[in-house]
Amino acid sequence: MKMILVLLHKQSQSIILIMLANSYLHQLDPFAIQITETFGLRWYGLAYITAFLIAWGIVRWMGKQKLSPIQPDRASDFIFAGVLGVLIGGRLGYCVFYDPSLLYTFTDSFPWWRALAIQDGGMASHGGMVGVFIAFVVWGRKNKISVLHLLDIGALIATPGLFLGRLANFINGELWGKQIPEQMRSDPPAWSVKYPTEITEVWAKNTTEFEASLQSLEPLRTTISGGNSFYQSVVQEMYAGNNQVISFVQPQLTAWYPSQLFQALAEGPLLFCVLLAIWWRPRNPGVIASSFLLFYGVGRIVTEVFRQPDEGVAIIAGLSRGQLLSVSMVVTGTALVLLSTKLNTTKLGGFKNTL
Repeated sequence: MKMILVLLHKQSQSIILIMLANSYLHQLDPFAIQITETFGLRWYGLAYITAFLIAWGIVRWMGKQKLSPIQPDRASDFIFAGVLGVLIGGRLGYCVFYDPSLLYTFTDSFPWWRALAIQDGGMASHGGMVGVFIAFVVWGRKNKISVLHLLDIGALIATPGLFLGRLANFINGELWGKQIPEQMRSDPPAWSVKYPTEITEVWAKNTTEFEASLQSLEPLRTTISGGNSFYQSVVQEMYAGNNQVISFVQPQLTAWYPSQLFQALAEGPLLFCVLLAIWWRPRNPGVIASSFLLFYGVGRIVTEVFRQPDEGVAIIAGLSRGQLLSVSMVVTGTALVLLSTKLNTTKLGGFKNTL
């Protein structure tokens, strides 16, 4: 545990450097602990583990404080149901919403069905929410606890996981933001970020459009050697901290919005504080879950403005797939808030006298 905390501290220091540099160069390692070239403990997996532990602690604490009918010794069972909902729903949601081909693609190598190849990435937060909803309905009926209250609990404890998941997205260098405005590109602001993988993920895949950019790298051929392709070697040297290569290439890279960090703040600490404020006094079951749908949806719609649309997913009415799904969440959340506040039932929660 001490080793993990040290690693988290070092990685957080690297993230903070975004605010201290003129357009931060992304050099974060997706592995917290790397055993082989492709196997080890990744920050993305560690984010999930940490989020579930935090959620477990909150549920136990609420049970001890009599804020919830979930007994402390049942917290583990409750969180396990949520874990299954997140993993199954999140993966299936990604397949359905963003890449349906995974559902009917099979290979000759493990795990054979592409829908199960989670090592290649691909989890959808909206799908995870649907999975958690189903898991809590089943668990609530089995344990004779209000499903609406379980959804309230789930909404509150989901925010640390959303926050950590977005940080892991940033560490992985995935889900890029959009380019910063043209008038800012000559002198990129401190909060913008540049990715060395732009060379392989953008330039090398669009050779005609970025022919001049690729040609500008040619002088490095005399200084870089390796078993990988030339462009992959350039990227690896930058991540390895080769200052000669960095000083040559970094000015040519595009500066992007760190949309992952924008979404981490909106979906994590800000949303948690909003839900905590609403639940400061006891509420009807369902109010917090409905508020989560409403405010998460609003936050996601706003922050998606700074994020690149998912590749291959059509823009409809000027909205990305994530924004469209979030619009439905806002509409549903608004309606459910109005309904749940009118329920004639026992109010639960209320942090005012416990914090």
